[in-house]
Parts: sequence; C-alpha cells; structure tokens
Amino acid sequence: VVVNKSPAVTRIYLPPDVNSLLAIADHCLQSTDYINVIVSDKQKHLQYLDMDDAIKHCTKGIGIWEWASNDNGSEPDLVMACAGDIPTKEALAATVILREHFPDLKVRFVNVVDLYKLTPASEHPHGLSDKDFDSLFTLDKPILFNFHGYPWLIHRLAYRRNNHKNLHVRGYKEKGSINTPLELAIQNEIDRFSLVIDAIDRIPALKVAGAHVKEKMRDMQIECRNYAYEYGIDLPGPD
Repeated sequence: VVVNKSPAVTRIYLPPDVNSLLAIADHCLQSTDYINVIVSDKQKHLQYLDMDDAIKHCTKGIGIWEWASNDNGSEPDLVMACAGDIPTKEALAATVILREHFPDLKVRFVNVVDLYKLTPASEHPHGLSDKDFDSLFTLDKPILFNFHGYPWLIHRLAYRRNNHKNLHVRGYKEKGSINTPLELAIQNEIDRFSLVIDAIDRIPALKVAGAHVKEKMRDMQIECRNYAYEYGIDLPGPD
C-alpha cells in the first residue's frame, strides 16, 4: 500500500540488526511530513554492526559488507543481496556455506536498509543512480535477493535496472503458521539451504560441480524440518 503513495513522502526501512534499528528509529523520529515504515522482527537476533558502522550503513541505505564478501578487486561470480533481519541472517549463512564448499567462488554481499534505493533516482528521491546500481549489482552476474516480504515488490522497484534479468528474489510465499523460525524460512524458501541451491543453479561453473552440495543442502532441510516437528525447536547449530 505504501509503495503506491507519492514517493515524495514514503520511506521503507528494513534494518538488519538492533543497532541499525536504533539508527533508523532515531532518523524517523526526527523526520517530519513523511510516512516512515520500519520492518523489524521482535525476536533476538545476531548483531552484525557496531553503532558507528550501523549509522554509516543506514545513512547510505545500501552497501557492500566487506567482511562478508571476498570479491575485492575483482568481479564477483555472485551477488548475494538481502533486506530484513531474518533474510540477512540466512543470506550470511548461505554465503558461509558457499565459500566453505567452493573456496574460489567470489561472492559480493550487499545489504539493503532503505528499500527505495532499488528504484531509479528519477522515480524516488532516495533512488540510486544507474551507475551506482550497476556498480553494486553488476551488469551481468547472477543476483540472489533474500527479502522480508513478497518477491514481486523487489521486481517492481528494480524492473528498469540493467541487470534485472539476472535478479532472482526469494521472499514470503504465504506458507507456514506455528513454525520454528528456520522451519518457516525453509517453507518459504528464504533459508540458507535454498539460497545455496539457487546459487549453484545460477552460476555456470557450479551447475554440474555443485551437485553433491545440492544433495547435502536438501538433506539438511529434511533433517531440520524433522527435528523441528519432533522437538518444537530448531536444530541446534551455529548461527
């Protein structure tokens, strides 16, 4: 509904952690004459950024997380993008899995706080220029975008961008009810295992070489869902 309103007054933010939430909330509470939407979970989550880095990241609205990327100085094989707390956690976990199994794979990790950064600058005052968007998301590399919302919204905002044809969005599919967090993510295919499978399917060099890893990811999905069904909690393991 908010996206249908005038871009002069609408703002949508998806902070990835608590410090980012504080930075965004401070900004919104000081603003006037805007409709500010903040999308945030009520559960405890991992903390990725210290306060200074969170303020910088939220001020930019979008950016590469250098510590989660390994493409510095070269073109990435994959752009892993995300918006939202749970999608960020799962995208980070997927990146770790990919780099563990494919050490030569170059992954660029992009986090989006200000959703309107995806739109062209001509359509929204917060929109990125085409040059900046192309620099972040490349002109021809596969993009996996993990989103805390309906996938079509990302396509709607970014459909005029140069690399939209390689943009693949995972998001809410209206699945799940009383589930554990990871089980719900698996049902909506925004979990780390689904993202790894997607990456293998979309990176030419991995389509055949990644077959064994895909099998392992499917096995992990089954194991996690069975554990959640039996014990009512997610399978213990590192976040």
